[in-house]
Amino acid sequence: MEVQTLSISNYKTHTGASYDLIKLHYHRFGQAIGTAPVVLVNHSLTGDSIVCGDQGWWNEIIGDGQTIDTNRYTVLAFNIPGNGMLEQIFSRPEDFHTGDIAALFLEGLKLLGVPHLFALIGGSIGGGIAWEMAALAPDFAEYLIPIAADWKANDWIIANTFLQKRILENSKNPLEDARIHAMLTYRTPQSFDFRFGRTKNEEQGIYNIESWLLHHGNKLAQRFSLEAYVMMNHLLSTVNIEREGKKIDEIVQEITAEIHLIAIDSDLFFTAAEDQRTLQLAKSINENVFYHELSSIHGHDAFLIENDAVIQILDPIFNSKN
Repeated sequence: MEVQTLSISNYKTHTGASYDLIKLHYHRFGQAIGTAPVVLVNHSLTGDSIVCGDQGWWNEIIGDGQTIDTNRYTVLAFNIPGNGMLEQIFSRPEDFHTGDIAALFLEGLKLLGVPHLFALIGGSIGGGIAWEMAALAPDFAEYLIPIAADWKANDWIIANTFLQKRILENSKNPLEDARIHAMLTYRTPQSFDFRFGRTKNEEQGIYNIESWLLHHGNKLAQRFSLEAYVMMNHLLSTVNIEREGKKIDEIVQEITAEIHLIAIDSDLFFTAAEDQRTLQLAKSINENVFYHELSSIHGHDAFLIENDAVIQILDPIFNSKN
């Protein structure tokens, strides 16, 4: 299915920057808008709106007969503005934060004639944007499902995005080197040991872990622009729903959605401990908050790897309650 585009005119960001026009690129899968419950899926840092089909990054979860069944649902996914889709980039990433992206997504849904979401789901930064959308429109979705994500970028996330920024600014191979560093936070030592076991790539004369990291760096550099990566890295550092003086407890109290936090026990990036703290705080305010934890050696990326475990969590939501 072809990427589609909405035009948002005269947009002013939270920092006061004005844009005459912002194009919001998106994909729709499954049923026509207005004929079925709508699921919005927010992509991760280097992902995009192609969530299912042959090239879909989550095609084992979303699709014909899958857990999020396109025969039953309208599935929408926006590209985060500036992520490079159709060569869209911004020269001043600092004009935006993830709250702006959430507001743009909500405006896009309005333009599409979507008054309500069955589920709002996202992974990593996409989960952070889902939190931001819920903070801005607390009664818009029936289910809020942040995966490997939290409502804030904590000091660890800020530290890693700071290092990523320095790599992007100073490296001779910025995209490749930034991606190599990022992969060390997306996986775990146990995952690397399990996969590579200190084996060598005899042809290249280096360890297989090194050739794997180089492969991922090169692969990203071929499909992603430096400007887009700078933008996405900046946005990741800005996740924080406590805006305009509102605190997390007030915001959670206002959210009417059933909240399902999905953490990964080995996540070195958005750690399970942060989600557990969020659960403790939210559960004392809102009874409709639930916690699920994937057990995996693969770390942050487990939500893209442990499909059976993800399906077990999502299936009761998408196949039993509507």
